[in-house]
Amino acid sequence: MSGIATVFGGSGFVGRYIVQQLAKSGWRVRVASRRSNEASFVRVYGHPGQVEPIFANIRNDQSVADAISGADVVVNCVGILVETSKQRFDDVHFESARRIAETAATCHVKRLVHISSIGANAESASRYARSKGLGEKAIMEAFPAAVILRPSIVFGQEDQFFNKFAAMARLSPVIPTVSGKTLFQAVYVGDIAKATCRAIEDKSVSGVYELGGPDILSFGDLMVKMLDVIRRRRFVLDLPLPVARLNARIFDLLQTISGHLVINRLITRDQIKQLTINNIVSEGAQSFHDLEIEPVSLDTILDTYLYRFRPAGQYTEIQESANMQGDSEVN
Repeated sequence: MSGIATVFGGSGFVGRYIVQQLAKSGWRVRVASRRSNEASFVRVYGHPGQVEPIFANIRNDQSVADAISGADVVVNCVGILVETSKQRFDDVHFESARRIAETAATCHVKRLVHISSIGANAESASRYARSKGLGEKAIMEAFPAAVILRPSIVFGQEDQFFNKFAAMARLSPVIPTVSGKTLFQAVYVGDIAKATCRAIEDKSVSGVYELGGPDILSFGDLMVKMLDVIRRRRFVLDLPLPVARLNARIFDLLQTISGHLVINRLITRDQIKQLTINNIVSEGAQSFHDLEIEPVSLDTILDTYLYRFRPAGQYTEIQESANMQGDSEVN
């Protein structure tokens, strides 16, 4: 199966892997982005002319219709982790998702795949999780045959999780965590791309799938694993919730009084609400197993991109090997 696929958010972290996977499978891909001039790098993901960035404003009905018109399938992987003055959770995860689904139905698109997240819940106390849940509900109402993929925390070369904490470990002797015992099932971004392609091309795939990797680890254990990969010894400090909430309130206030010139990318009050709940595949949920995909482990991937945070970067392993050889000669 092949044709034209429109991918909203296709130049983002998850989206670019989905675009590459679709191009590899023979699809012509439109990468819909509000800054299409900054997404020209996606052209190299396929043969000349196979992948093209196009402008699309997901808040505008006509712009969304223009991006979808003539497409056989649509993928929506637009999402934000932190709110700003111009990007709000409800606007991005709910209203825009609804607009894309309604337009896809009007344009008689064959398949619609929506990337959500584990923990999406229209009744959640977290604005992020609630907006994700409302978005899922709106999509299924407008396009009942849509496939929804809910990944746990996503890792990969451009991720905003391991890269952030590894960069912190370069300078800080302490790595702070919040709700350090909360469980995660980190999923490789390439596996999400495979699942998306499977959902598009296999008509038997339907409903909601929760995507988690083979490793179930606590927040604290993830930090320990990251530190082991980058060969640094740091103290992992699990902040008491009252202290974490106070810090988040201060950071959120700083963002507000600065007129959003300073964006709180450290920890928000809303993120703390999410961190108190395990982020793993629910018992009985459809998963990678149902898609016949074997997800890769953290150990397989982390070394391939976190090596740059080691004391000697790419040369750390050479130094370790030389030191081991020297010790052996001395003995």
